[in-house]
Amino acid sequence: MNWIRSYTIILSILLLTGTLIAQPAKKDVLIEAVKQDYKISLFGEPVPLSNPDVRERFEKQLLLSVQDRAQVVLWLKRSGRYMPLIDAILKRNNAPVDLKYIAIIESALRAHATSSKNAVGYWQFTAEAGRNNGLRIDSSIDERRNIFKSTEAAVRYFKDLHNMFGSWALCAAAYNMGDDGLRTEILLQNERDYYKLYLPQETQNYVLRIACAKLILNDPSKFGFDPGEIEVYLPPAFDEVVINRQEETSITSIAEASGSHFKQIKDLNPEIRGYTLTSGSHRILVPQGQGPGFNDRLRKILAESPKPENMKIYVVRSGDNLSTIAAKFGVSLGALLIWNNLSTSDNIHPGDKLIVFKR
Repeated sequence: MNWIRSYTIILSILLLTGTLIAQPAKKDVLIEAVKQDYKISLFGEPVPLSNPDVRERFEKQLLLSVQDRAQVVLWLKRSGRYMPLIDAILKRNNAPVDLKYIAIIESALRAHATSSKNAVGYWQFTAEAGRNNGLRIDSSIDERRNIFKSTEAAVRYFKDLHNMFGSWALCAAAYNMGDDGLRTEILLQNERDYYKLYLPQETQNYVLRIACAKLILNDPSKFGFDPGEIEVYLPPAFDEVVINRQEETSITSIAEASGSHFKQIKDLNPEIRGYTLTSGSHRILVPQGQGPGFNDRLRKILAESPKPENMKIYVVRSGDNLSTIAAKFGVSLGALLIWNNLSTSDNIHPGDKLIVFKR
């Protein structure tokens, strides 16, 4: 019986070994990615991959992108939520639809993305660039985080840059490094072809990163991602309402009037900073189906919600600063900042009104 047992074991090992040997080796996704003969057009302009230098830089950016599997999956999932909105705005403004991939590499489609240079939002506008392109940016509202308004502003900026430089590749480069810097390099190098310009490394690779994002998102299966297995995030369903009041409106009151909660209102309106909406007229989003009758419900809620007895409106006087006001009322500086949607870098002036909750 021992020889039968030994024979069975040996036969099993041989069969298993044969099965393993018979299986073809799994192809490496990264190696396969750079073996392809790509012909890429970006913004309707060809990417000259026949140029060895361009090809080398392109391959590096493609490898870095494909290697970050988690990031690409998030690109694909978030694209379902935001790309239809961005596409519609680009088409309405007769702008190249490929511009949408700039939002991918700038922010990975995150409203609250913030760079080390304090560029904010989907399109990573600095405060100066955002205001120059019509966005409201202050202690109460930051429209860089609003997908609709920031995309409209980005389109205006792209068109201005295209008018300056005559090429969408140069437009993208200027978006990255600034139009003054790019104009200087063009003059000093006597060259107007983006792919032949010697630029800062980030800008030199910028357009190629955009091209890689387009390539991956247009055909993810080529890079080892199964679109059928990736459940994309859906676009938000909402109604738009107008709030017009002479006083601040708390987000909690807006949430109650729209049958939702604080976080949902903030998620639909990431441009609203802090806990209140300032006085004046505002267009905001509420959950779908909550638009009809919203203002009637809001007025009723506000009428039935008396102000807390310990709340005081303090008028700033000459010589005051945030720390002295906090000390005067025996509250922390952090609490005072939160109550008034302020940061430590904000300035206050005589006559300004601050909310204080007395102990």
